[in-house]
Amino acid sequence: MSGNFIDLRPFRASRAFTRMWIGSTLAGLGGQLTIVTVMLHVFELTASTFAVSMVAVAGLIPMILAGLYGGMLADAFDRRKVALIAAIITFVSTLLLAVLTWGQLETIWWLYALSMINSAANSVGMATRTAIVPRLIPRDLLAAASALNGITIGVMVMVGPALAGILVAVTGYGWTYTIDVMLMLAMFLGLWSLPALRPEGNIVRPGLESLVDGWRFLKRAANIRMQYLVDIVAMTFGQPLALFPALGTVLLGGGAVTTGALTAAVAAGTFLSSLFSGRVVRYRWHGRGIERAVQAYGAAIALFGAVLLLGVWMPGASETHANIGLIVAACVALALSGAADNISSIYRNTMMQASVPDAIRGRLQGIFIIVVAGGPRLGALYAGALATFTALWFPPLLGGLLVIALVGVLVRFTPRFRMYDAENPEP
Repeated sequence: MSGNFIDLRPFRASRAFTRMWIGSTLAGLGGQLTIVTVMLHVFELTASTFAVSMVAVAGLIPMILAGLYGGMLADAFDRRKVALIAAIITFVSTLLLAVLTWGQLETIWWLYALSMINSAANSVGMATRTAIVPRLIPRDLLAAASALNGITIGVMVMVGPALAGILVAVTGYGWTYTIDVMLMLAMFLGLWSLPALRPEGNIVRPGLESLVDGWRFLKRAANIRMQYLVDIVAMTFGQPLALFPALGTVLLGGGAVTTGALTAAVAAGTFLSSLFSGRVVRYRWHGRGIERAVQAYGAAIALFGAVLLLGVWMPGASETHANIGLIVAACVALALSGAADNISSIYRNTMMQASVPDAIRGRLQGIFIIVVAGGPRLGALYAGALATFTALWFPPLLGGLLVIALVGVLVRFTPRFRMYDAENPEP
């Protein structure tokens, strides 16, 4: 039975990895507090689902630019220093959110602007920290490290949104932002204790030549390109996060607490799938694993949409009156989606870290972060805009079915991706 549980060997193999993992987990928990609080804050100021979706969309261009340039920085300079600078910018922007809120000076434009800064800094930090991991642990433990990352995501998203909903309901917005500021301090501890980590191999200075060099490599890396495409499809059509505030107000009821519970349900699935990832990390056919996991994700999102459709025939929900049965059913569907997405993420992360050379890993991780973080922003636009013109249940139901169909078509015409072997990694 123990073979089904998560592999903890990366902790024993590297103390530096362990410290960075702890710091990233605590800081990520605070970051999730802020993400959900900003969504609730914008919804309170505007009462608009579309305005909530625009929080994510507003950060898309800065995140893309920062991901591209941050990846170049990570391939040219000490990755420890790059990650520290990104953490400082994230810390300052979150601190400003707290100061403005305590001073009752916050506006929707401030929330948008600081979300953009936070998004850009996080893009650089995530790309750099992920590029660092293969330098801290051996290649045969990379899949296990990716599963541990699932534990991080599960904890921070499962606890963060639920705690954010409770804190907003009980104490208001200022305290939630302030707690994030305090938790962010852990990131500095994890990064400060790392050794110097300059890239190995041919170093290309940041600029057009570096960018072209990265894109030239990606053009040859058919497996990496395909995993990007599959993830973009999944996140564009299967990401209903922007709908959660409205669901807690008008369809499922329960207000901010329901918003936090729905988001936490996704993370619960992520956490549990990582906790029992022993067999997952030993599966060697990662391309095939990505295909099946993403299609399972689409099925779970379609199920979530079907649950919401049931709510149309069960009226009476409001901020003060929650439909507990529907909320539980919706949380189960979202937990299944989180589990499937995490399994896909384990294989995608491992493929990236094992098959891409160190000298170019930062740039490819930058593009990878753009895909991972940018896809949900496109998904927020898709869900928010479509729900505005149709109904809250329609975007996830349609989107989940589209994910299943489109991923099947994409992978069918790329047999090399389906046959990707982790024991012989090729980009």
